[in-house]
Amino acid sequence: MRTLALLLAMLLAACATPGTGGPGSPARYVEIEQMAAVGLPDQRLTIWLPPGYDDSGKRYPVLYMHDGHNLFDPAVSNFDKVWAADAAMLEAMDAGVEPHIIVGIWAQGEDRYRQYLPQSLYEMAYGTPRAAMDAMIEDAPLGAAYLDWLAGPLRTWIDATYRTKTGRDSTAIIGSSMGGLMSCYAFLERPDIYGRAGCISSHWSAADPEAVGNANSDLIALWDMWFADRLGEPDGRKVWMDHGTETLDAYYAPYQRAIDARFRAQGWREGRDFRSEVYNGAAHEENAWAARLPQVFIWLLAKE
Repeated sequence: MRTLALLLAMLLAACATPGTGGPGSPARYVEIEQMAAVGLPDQRLTIWLPPGYDDSGKRYPVLYMHDGHNLFDPAVSNFDKVWAADAAMLEAMDAGVEPHIIVGIWAQGEDRYRQYLPQSLYEMAYGTPRAAMDAMIEDAPLGAAYLDWLAGPLRTWIDATYRTKTGRDSTAIIGSSMGGLMSCYAFLERPDIYGRAGCISSHWSAADPEAVGNANSDLIALWDMWFADRLGEPDGRKVWMDHGTETLDAYYAPYQRAIDARFRAQGWREGRDFRSEVYNGAAHEENAWAARLPQVFIWLLAKE
């Protein structure tokens, strides 16, 4: 069944991606409406191929992004607003960043929380944070299965289907809110694959912030322990983290400060190996993320 589904996905990709040919071929989108993933609901992709892909013959680094339905087209987005990731990439390219293929992975409705919650964090959680997560999850977590699919079958299929650069330093992952947590999770658990991570407005509360409480000491300790166990040395890797100060983002500062301190304690240099930015007045929503995404791309994806 999985083989049949994969063949169907490849057929859809072939039908959706006719070569435009000619010098300076434009950017284009590929829609993969259904792809099987073991232990998960079927997944959906929107892939952006940068200008020149069809006629260059070059290989391209790859950026994986969560909540793919909210990246490009307001008509399919949750709130009629998007990150404008394609426009941000074009702006980053103008600043000297190498063009990237963007793989947008759509969130799967009611399973989004279960897929994006870092499973190893959930398994370490205790007290009020664990109770708050259990109240949200309603079933078994899917974070480990989702990461296995991202780092395994999905990445293998992308590399087989498109002209990609497959090295760690050519593979980035970015998300916001719960997608920010998943991006950090992928970066920490699979440092062999993901050399760049953008954890934007990461939902450090990891559940309903009202249920967790403001600056929960158990949760601060949990995040510190989780990063301490997995972060390791920079070894050429880079992480971008940020948050605003309004709506949900107003809850994140105490956790972000503890995480920043952990990065520094383990030898990560701020401004070179990691960045942690605060955007005063910014809310937890797509327009705010779109406004700073070119800055994220330019710093995170630039060659050393």
